[in-house]
Amino acid sequence: MAIETASPIVNASLLEDGTLLRLVLDRPKGNVLSLEMMKALSEALAAQSSNPHLRMVFIRGAGNHFSFGASVEEHRKEQAPSMLAGFHAMIRQVAAYPVPIAALVEGSCLGGAFELILACHFVFAAPSANFGCPEIKLGVFPPVLAAIGAQKLGGPLAEKLIVAGTTIAAAGAEKAGLVSAIFSTGNSEEELLEWYRKNLRPLSAFSIRQANRVARIGSGLIAALQTPLEKIERQYVEEVLTSHDGNEGITAFIERRKPVWKDS
Repeated sequence: MAIETASPIVNASLLEDGTLLRLVLDRPKGNVLSLEMMKALSEALAAQSSNPHLRMVFIRGAGNHFSFGASVEEHRKEQAPSMLAGFHAMIRQVAAYPVPIAALVEGSCLGGAFELILACHFVFAAPSANFGCPEIKLGVFPPVLAAIGAQKLGGPLAEKLIVAGTTIAAAGAEKAGLVSAIFSTGNSEEELLEWYRKNLRPLSAFSIRQANRVARIGSGLIAALQTPLEKIERQYVEEVLTSHDGNEGITAFIERRKPVWKDS
């Protein structure tokens, strides 16, 4: 059953007799997480958060890719503070959502999109999926990955992703524990539905909410997205946005040229 949403760029549908919410980021080919997209996603989640029968949410991208990440244009010095504040509010909403949120990843899942799935409870991937945060190549860094990457991926891999901007394929993400399963039949959504029917559909929605809450409290993820993320965001705004290189990388990307670093 389709749900009317304020913005058509996030399509919401209730499936499985209203127990499963599907959210589709619908701005291919990149499904860029603009402030408009973030707001629409947040509103779609909020609209169903009190649904007593809901057992899981899953997010996917329209087309061949999950998402290329947050809008590079909105990383400009003038817009970045509000973009970061809005993005981090949405990440905290996802992390603390009353029922599990799963990401279904096909193709590229980069930058802010990768940070989004880090806050999800489950990640399912097609063999084509690739993950990473290339922010360092633009002269900046990914705050959410910095805050919770070590918890979700392990310290060495998180540091490699943050400092070198490398990407990992679906198999590597599964080995790291990020990906719960790789779906290889060519119909990833149907495989996710089968997983849901087997694992969560038969359970009490009340009990899922209770277990989901204590799991997130116990993991320390919620706490890491509070004061630590606030400090990291402050460093981004006060140091990166006031630097030459933190602005040069963004400008060069938009202008489609190589950045000229001054190392300051």
